[in-house]
Amino acid sequence: MLSRRSFVKNSLVGSAALIATGIPSLNAATVTSTRSNGVRFGVNYVPRKRWWYCWLDWDQHAILDDLHGVADLGLDHIRIQCLWPYFQPGINNVSDQAVANLHRLLDAADTAGLDVEVTVLNGWMSGLSFMPPFVAPLADPWQKKHGNMFTDPNVIEAEKLLFSRITDTVGNHKRFLGFDLGNELGVLMTPDGNPVSTGAADAWATQMLDYCDQIAPNRFHVNGVDHSHWFNDFGFSREQIATTGDASVVHSYIYFDGVLDRYKYSDPAALHLAEFEVELAYAYHNDLNRRVWVEETGVGNKEMPESYRPEFMEHSVRNLMSTGKVWGITWWCSHDIDPAIKSFDKYEYDLGLLDLQNKPKPMGKKFAELVAEFRRSQPEIIKRTTALVIPDRGLSSKSWPPDWKYATPYMNQIERGARPAIVLESRSKDENYLNARGISNLIPVST
Repeated sequence: MLSRRSFVKNSLVGSAALIATGIPSLNAATVTSTRSNGVRFGVNYVPRKRWWYCWLDWDQHAILDDLHGVADLGLDHIRIQCLWPYFQPGINNVSDQAVANLHRLLDAADTAGLDVEVTVLNGWMSGLSFMPPFVAPLADPWQKKHGNMFTDPNVIEAEKLLFSRITDTVGNHKRFLGFDLGNELGVLMTPDGNPVSTGAADAWATQMLDYCDQIAPNRFHVNGVDHSHWFNDFGFSREQIATTGDASVVHSYIYFDGVLDRYKYSDPAALHLAEFEVELAYAYHNDLNRRVWVEETGVGNKEMPESYRPEFMEHSVRNLMSTGKVWGITWWCSHDIDPAIKSFDKYEYDLGLLDLQNKPKPMGKKFAELVAEFRRSQPEIIKRTTALVIPDRGLSSKSWPPDWKYATPYMNQIERGARPAIVLESRSKDENYLNARGISNLIPVST
């Protein structure tokens, strides 16, 4: 199996313990039940015409057509990608044209009734690298003069400039949902490109999310991380990504997250992968009202027969909804990629809910059915009275492959018909916390 980094390379304890570790104990009296205002359903938008290269060759009619196709599925939001070098070709230069086109996209989204999460620092997308010239490339050891995007003060100031300029243009737009710092930034944390310690990565993300709150208050700001930080002690810490921003983010793919190295695509482990990732993220929350955004999830032709994909989607979405912990489910992706656009791995081309004629594919129809059903009536939330107790830290420090020390015992429980929660070892003796979550039985996980 190819890792995400292979894609890139080829394309270029009790209350006292909680307080001692800086994690506050939670009082049952202050914990409320799951929010009653429902789950958001959306899609990661991929333009049919020119992919995201369209930032340089804008066609408002094509964008409008695409977004109305998305809205016809009954969805309420999209996540979009700003290719970083297109928006900021120089360290103190932001493209007026690209930012203006972003405003046009939000205008188009408004006509379709869609909110827009704007993902900004995109140095890589769909297996291809996109780095502005003033930032260290992914794999170029000769370019030492370029700045590290996580630690170089000059580059960080440039990043803030870009966020500021975008805010000046769309910050007050009624369809601007908020900022995602960047697309799967852990991919950019390479020894040759942007090496960074966990402490420094956490400090950077905290600083940037605070800046987003400063310049665009009362919006929905997140850090769009991939699986590597949840499955490995790598890059951003789980404690950080579970407690900063307006939601914790998971990206769930059985292709990338290690499922297919261990199970078949239709096995319970595959169907419950996203559920596991939500439960894992929730275990690191300090605020039990905080939610998890399944910001990316999807399946393509490498995982399973096309005929099974709608069934896989249905199982996965229903299992997610049963957690009662999800802010939103945002499928990857809206449209297939035109095969005339070369250089992507063949896996990337047919992931869309809509085809190149803007018509719903079987998975698009299934997603629309599920969304309509869950808008009519909320699903039953499973009471998870039994929880696996996992060490707070202790996974592999490498970015790849995914470490399944926590996932395997969870999937073993799933295969036995159980639906466990997850509790950190540092919280396993906090009775207030356990009572607040309704947990009465603990199963230690040995690693």
